[in-house]
Amino acid sequence: MKVVILAGGAGNRLGGDTPPGPKPMVDIGGKPLLWHIMSQYSAYGFDEFVVAVGYLGGQIKRYFAEFDLVENDVRIQVPSGRIEVHGAPRTMKWSVDVVDTGRWTESGGRLKRLEPLLQAGTFMMTFGDAVSDVDLGALVEFHRSQGKVATLTAVHPPPRFGELRLEGDMVTDFSEKPMDAGWINGGFMAFEPRIFEYIDGDHVGLSLEPMQRLAQDGELAAYRHQGFWQSVDSMRDKVMLEELWASPEPPWRTWVEG
Repeated sequence: MKVVILAGGAGNRLGGDTPPGPKPMVDIGGKPLLWHIMSQYSAYGFDEFVVAVGYLGGQIKRYFAEFDLVENDVRIQVPSGRIEVHGAPRTMKWSVDVVDTGRWTESGGRLKRLEPLLQAGTFMMTFGDAVSDVDLGALVEFHRSQGKVATLTAVHPPPRFGELRLEGDMVTDFSEKPMDAGWINGGFMAFEPRIFEYIDGDHVGLSLEPMQRLAQDGELAAYRHQGFWQSVDSMRDKVMLEELWASPEPPWRTWVEG
């Protein structure tokens, strides 16, 4: 089963300390955010990826082209340029199609441009800016049991601000964290090829119009995830994930490196 990762956006909101580049290439603990996302899918046996690039997509192409060099200890014979991997290389069983889907294409349009690669059956998709410990195998089983065109993973957004409860001009309750954060679309979706009937072109974002139409047609299921989920929308988010990655048990790390 193929996994689509939308990786065309820029990390502009992360501040001047982060070099310009695609948001999924933001460094978390010495690895691109994209690597973290792909490693989770791979832990569940999903190793065929289609990465939709846009803004500075060449950085992502070069990352995969130089993957062995970056991920392993090597000996380089400078005169000849020969590169030898030391010992047993750390390898991934990934196959990766990197597809340029345009600099200004919206998220739905990026997916639409991949249609020729995704006609074989059920496929998965996520955005390249969030990590989670969602059970991806259970997500696929749930999607198949529902028999719908699309399934999204519903998550509770991480709390950012405290919450006040008011009655008139009086505060009746104060909480350091929101009392009822509700549900949002956390990505980590499963689709049938019929999803392309809901996307009209490059100008369509995936998060609004197609989702509304799917919901109206009764073709959008929600897999509820109560565990960890975090997007990288600010430098604050990046720093938090860096700290978690340095901890003994990063909450989204569901794999063992080989």
